[in-house]
Amino acid sequence: MAGPTVAAAQDQDPLRFVIVPKVVHPWFDLVNDGAKEAAKMLTETTGREVQIEYRAPQKADVIEQNDIISRSIATQPDGILVDLLDGKGNRVVLEEAVDQGIPVTVFDSVPPEGMALTSIGNDFCEQANIASERLVKLLGGKGEVAIMMGVPTAPNHAIRAECHKKTFEKYPDIKLVATGIDNDSIETAQKQAAAIMQANPNLKGWVACDAAGPIGIGQAIKEAGKVGDVIHVGLDNLPDLLALIKEGVVDSSSSTKPEMQGYWAVIATWQKAMGKPVPKYIDTGIAIITKESLE
Repeated sequence: MAGPTVAAAQDQDPLRFVIVPKVVHPWFDLVNDGAKEAAKMLTETTGREVQIEYRAPQKADVIEQNDIISRSIATQPDGILVDLLDGKGNRVVLEEAVDQGIPVTVFDSVPPEGMALTSIGNDFCEQANIASERLVKLLGGKGEVAIMMGVPTAPNHAIRAECHKKTFEKYPDIKLVATGIDNDSIETAQKQAAAIMQANPNLKGWVACDAAGPIGIGQAIKEAGKVGDVIHVGLDNLPDLLALIKEGVVDSSSSTKPEMQGYWAVIATWQKAMGKPVPKYIDTGIAIITKESLE
C-alpha cells in the first residue's frame, strides 16, 4: 500500500485528458482551443498541471475512431472526451473505458442509449429548426429544397437531418428534392452540392447538418453562378462560412459554440476525475449569425 508521501506525489502528477473528435476538421480545432483554455485555467487555479492530447481520425470512419479510443484507453488517461461518429458503433469501446474507471465525456453529440455519460452541446433539433424555418420564410413558403446530411450515423447530424425534414413537411409548397452526404468534408460537400443543383435546376434552398456542409454548398453556389437564386442557411461559425455570409453567398447560420464545448467538456471531465458529481447535460447554446451581426 502506498504511503502518504507517495500518495501526495501521485496527487500532483499531471492530469491528462484525450480529445477524440469525429475527424480532422477546422471546427474541432476550435473545440481544442477551448479545451486548452480550460486546461490552462485549471492548471493555474489548482497548481496541478492539466494536459490535453488531441487525437483526430484522418477521415470520418468509426473503425478508425474506435481504434484511436482503444489506443487511448491503453495509455490510462485521466479522461477521454469524444464526439461520436456512431452511437451504436462506438458503444463497446466507450463501455471498455468506463469499465476501466476512465471518465468519459461526450461533446457535440448525445451518449449511446443507456450510458450515463455527461454530454456537452446544444439542442440539435432546435438548431436545425431555426435554420429550416428561416429558409422557408426566405422562400416565401414555397420551392424546392435540399439537405446536406453530414455523417448520417453521427447522432447530432442525424438529429438535425430529421428535424430539417419535419420542418419542411409542415409546409405543403416546400418540396424536399435531394439529400447529400458530405461526411464532414468541405470538398465532398462542394461536389455533392454541385451535382444536386445540376440535377435539380429548380432548386431554391439549402440547409446543412454539419460545419463542413455550408462551406462546400456556398462554394458550389458561387461556382454555379447562382448567388441570389439559391438561398442557403448555414450551420456553425467557421471563418470560411462567415466570409460567405459577408459576401451574401450564404444568408445566415445557426451556430454551435465549439470553443465553449471544448472548455466545458474539460471542466466536466476534470470534475469526474476528481470524484465529484457532474451534470447529465451542459447546454452551450445556439448563436444566430447574419450579415448584419458581422458588420
